[in-house]
Amino acid sequence: MNEKEAAEIRRCFRPEKSNISCVRGCYVNEQKEIISEFDHSIHTMPEDEAEKFLSLLKRTLSGSIDRNLLNLEFSTQQVIESEEHKLLMALRDSSLKDENAVRFFFERVIQSVSLEDNYLILLAYENYDIPYRSKDGNRQNDASSEVFPYMLCSICPVKMSKPALSYHAGDNSFHSCDPSFIVAPPELGFMFPAFDDRSSNIYGSLYYTRNINEHHGEFVTNIFNCDIPMPAALQKETFQNLLSTTLESECDFEVVQAVHSQLQEMIEEHKVNKEPEPLAISKNTVRQILSEQGVSDTHVAAFEKEFDAQFGADMSLSPKNIVDTKQTEVTTPSVKIQISAERDDLVETRVINGTKYIMIRAEEGVELNGVPVQIK
Repeated sequence: MNEKEAAEIRRCFRPEKSNISCVRGCYVNEQKEIISEFDHSIHTMPEDEAEKFLSLLKRTLSGSIDRNLLNLEFSTQQVIESEEHKLLMALRDSSLKDENAVRFFFERVIQSVSLEDNYLILLAYENYDIPYRSKDGNRQNDASSEVFPYMLCSICPVKMSKPALSYHAGDNSFHSCDPSFIVAPPELGFMFPAFDDRSSNIYGSLYYTRNINEHHGEFVTNIFNCDIPMPAALQKETFQNLLSTTLESECDFEVVQAVHSQLQEMIEEHKVNKEPEPLAISKNTVRQILSEQGVSDTHVAAFEKEFDAQFGADMSLSPKNIVDTKQTEVTTPSVKIQISAERDDLVETRVINGTKYIMIRAEEGVELNGVPVQIK
């Protein structure tokens, strides 16, 4: 799935557009014991409660593709005979009415999830009537191309609120209110099947993780039993280490600056062109940048070899995962400099009388601790 397809499904979770027929829940404590279960219809809930449930479910489709939202793929063999895929299909095809499948799914999740707090497992089912789109991209809401039945799972921590003062209108005063358990936004979840090319794809699922440092590998293994990409934060750290260790003495300021600048330009160009598919780069992309910067063939070859070892020979990465699109940061043991990503041209390095310097071209609006100053 791409950003556009995820956004289309996300819009289904507006109260005026939702066609969700069923929401099932399982409340679990820290000891992995089920406290309660429920089976609700959004349409029979009080309006404010329905909106809160929809808001929680919608968050499971938030974030960026390849960072918070990850496309998982099932092999043909899994689709034909695996227990994991059969369970997901049973849940979807029964509209969450297969009690044995729901019970088995809840048990699997409980075995797989390790959260510090109590948590709520939410399962929602919808038949999405896909609006027809003509070749020129115009949407026709009164015409449907097909129906997309899918389910969404959200796993939400349940946390104790802090003691606070509350206003009581009866006596026009403030009193202490007791702490209560509050459902927090989802920590992880998924949609099945995937909505690829605006159509159902039972060979795929869209997986969500709130924390880009943590993919909850045990959950992915037990529910999907398929490969999951390296966490976005770890991709960035690994890529940074690759440049440093393989380029050695040629890992200078200008080379790293060129790599980051060109990747940032690719991201911006992809955004301007409104390309539907996620942007991905391979080791060949980085190799070309390094070669253009005059890095020796020996060090370029070392980078490629280590890239294969760390990521895989045919692996492509999202540049959003390895460069910061908002700012460039330069640090020394004593100083940290943050520059807007599109203006890293203001920074360069110099060696003056044998001493190394980081030079920042000063323009108008220089301040020192918030005080406007002049440079003489």
